[in-house]
Amino acid sequence: MPKIILIFVILQINYSSSNLIMSTTKVATVETAKEIGLLPEEFEKIKEILGRTPNYTELSIFSVMWSEHASYKNSIKWLKTLPRSGKQLVVDAGQENAGMVDVGDGMACVFKIESHNHPCAVEPYQGAATGVGGINRDIFTMGARPVAQLNSLRFGDIDKDRTKWLLKGVVKGIGDYGNAFGVPVVGGEVNFDDCYYSNPLVNAMSVGLMKTSNLVSAISKGVGNPVYIVGSSTGKDGIHGATFASADITEDSADDIPSIQVGDPFQEKLLLEASLEVIKTGAVVGMQDMGAAGIICSTSEMSEKGAHGMKINLDQVPLRQKNMEPFEILLSESQERMLIVVEKGKEKLIEDVFEKWDLNCAIIGEVTEGDRLQFYMHNELVADVPAPFLVLGGGAPVYDREYTEPAYYQKAKEFKIDSIPEQQDLKKIAMHLASHPNIASKKWIYEQYDTMVGTKNMGTNKPADAAIVNIKGTSRAIAMTTDCISRYVYVDPQIGTEIAVSEAARNIACAGGKPLAITNCLNFGNPYNPEVYWQFVGAIKGMGNACKKFDTPVTGGNVSFYNQAQIGNTIEPVYPTPTIGMIGLLDKSKRMTLDFKKKYDLIYLLGSSQDDINSSQYLYSYHNVKLSPAPYFNLDEEYKLQQLLLKLIANKYISSAHDVSDGGLFITLLESAMHRNLGFDILTESEVREDAFLFGEAQGRVVVSVDPTNEVSFIDFLVASKYPFSVLGKVTKGDIMIDDIKFGHVSDFKGIYNSVIGDKMKQ
Repeated sequence: MPKIILIFVILQINYSSSNLIMSTTKVATVETAKEIGLLPEEFEKIKEILGRTPNYTELSIFSVMWSEHASYKNSIKWLKTLPRSGKQLVVDAGQENAGMVDVGDGMACVFKIESHNHPCAVEPYQGAATGVGGINRDIFTMGARPVAQLNSLRFGDIDKDRTKWLLKGVVKGIGDYGNAFGVPVVGGEVNFDDCYYSNPLVNAMSVGLMKTSNLVSAISKGVGNPVYIVGSSTGKDGIHGATFASADITEDSADDIPSIQVGDPFQEKLLLEASLEVIKTGAVVGMQDMGAAGIICSTSEMSEKGAHGMKINLDQVPLRQKNMEPFEILLSESQERMLIVVEKGKEKLIEDVFEKWDLNCAIIGEVTEGDRLQFYMHNELVADVPAPFLVLGGGAPVYDREYTEPAYYQKAKEFKIDSIPEQQDLKKIAMHLASHPNIASKKWIYEQYDTMVGTKNMGTNKPADAAIVNIKGTSRAIAMTTDCISRYVYVDPQIGTEIAVSEAARNIACAGGKPLAITNCLNFGNPYNPEVYWQFVGAIKGMGNACKKFDTPVTGGNVSFYNQAQIGNTIEPVYPTPTIGMIGLLDKSKRMTLDFKKKYDLIYLLGSSQDDINSSQYLYSYHNVKLSPAPYFNLDEEYKLQQLLLKLIANKYISSAHDVSDGGLFITLLESAMHRNLGFDILTESEVREDAFLFGEAQGRVVVSVDPTNEVSFIDFLVASKYPFSVLGKVTKGDIMIDDIKFGHVSDFKGIYNSVIGDKMKQ
């Protein structure tokens, strides 16, 4: 891809627009439009909307607001097909900065996940840090206090220096910002694959709790009400950041570092406390954080939602750099800033709070009648644009992209298990998987995060398939998780995404919770590539199917296209990665953990073993077979399994529950054994190949342990339910035995499982 160079022609022009005279130093032409990410036909549409040729400031406004990152112009058609309503939702999906779900007693859980992929590809530390900051602002701008963070991270080969540099930077950025801000990282996932080498994925999720009555909407209304900008000063960091996020990563992308924001977690902590305090004054009409596209995004979204306009004086914006041009002030993505509309006459209430917290608090404009956003600089009108034509669902362009099934899809279906000889050295495979970076403990990573700041994390000493956060003063807690196995999605986008939603729900059910709703972060390549768009459409269909089945509406999220990089003369997209962030609600008395509790407890498998090694980590990395179908999966069976599991937990028939996923049954058993340094003694099934039984990743299965005193009741219940199950064996003192063959002691596996990533990062 050629390097993008912005070429500006310096001259003065005057023209009439609604009897107003505007001047600019930069000419807007179709060539200029193309250079900042707009299509020629979009430039023509802008001229039609304005009734004239835009100046450069106005063109920049449309560039960021019509970027894929801000407008979802290539995805909104399909996003609208997702289930987005449910009695558990307090606000309609997409209506506020984050999803909001009723959790009882007048309390709500607010949550969202977003990407910061492109910034992290060129500046991993600040890219990750500001991703954490931005997603937390989405939570507290609604009036909720963030109580937990999760993340989903994807990198290339961990043995390569670039991957180590990226991983170290991202982890340090998340840790430094999150730890200083004071919200624990309670869960997440980390995956390594060659496809992410140049374009890592950094998806950050934040979860907050609030009283439902304290909701503050991102709205602007009330003619004459003052508009405040609060928080940090505005600089030149992040200009055209939304446009940067809507373009390919190239070898020249490091030159775009000015498009990456710089974060200050201590300033954000002050902004959090000030924002929650100012809400209590009752003077706030609406509040919106400033993320992608900065001031222009906040003013346009709030105005469109409130069916009003704004008059903004850009010279009143507190700046940290001199001689900033109007378009730079408008588009800056400087962090730790909010836009607040205040009830006229109550200005002092607001100003006193922000003075107390030593934060900027400046009136920069007022709410007006109509739908125009008018921006002035030293009393000179520099931009005049209609708010409805800038925002998602308004006048921004919507495209119906063509899509084509790639040849590899049918090729993957040709795989047969018989092409892989039955294996003799199963212990070698077991050790390979236990030491694989995708499966091994992420201890080196999470030890750099503060997992205990605050007092709500309930999962540190009680491992479970989902993170658990306490709702103080109630009998309930929130269960949360992020999930996606992208190699499944690559070979079958629809089934792979159904599995991603199902696994998230299964993880919450294994922890004792009932799934409530999801947020998503949809990471794909270039939407103009028909094969990439086929992946996207399939993923949306699969997500819709599974969310309807589990009654988990999609509350919102993020679409991140253009995740690809130039490798030689070709452009390689990442694997389609629709990350699912899910929350659920549980009764704290019914909380379930994944660890075996004591020697001689019985081990059972819920669900059926399959003669299937499709897309397993075993097939993918041990045999280096990259193309095979998605693993066995049945959505109806998955739903029944999870309903059954919740009843088993409620009746206290089981002592542990852990789902079978990446790495197969052996890894599930190992992870259940290691926490208490126990082992297991099991028998394989003769109807299924041993490698498929131990390492296959057929879905819809959960391993549970049962106290012998509960075995009769447990079996009677399962027989009555008519759901398939089988006895595997028993918990041991520490030895691992399979078909009377000793695989070793649990400590043999635990040592490498816990140390492999740390060891690789030291090399």
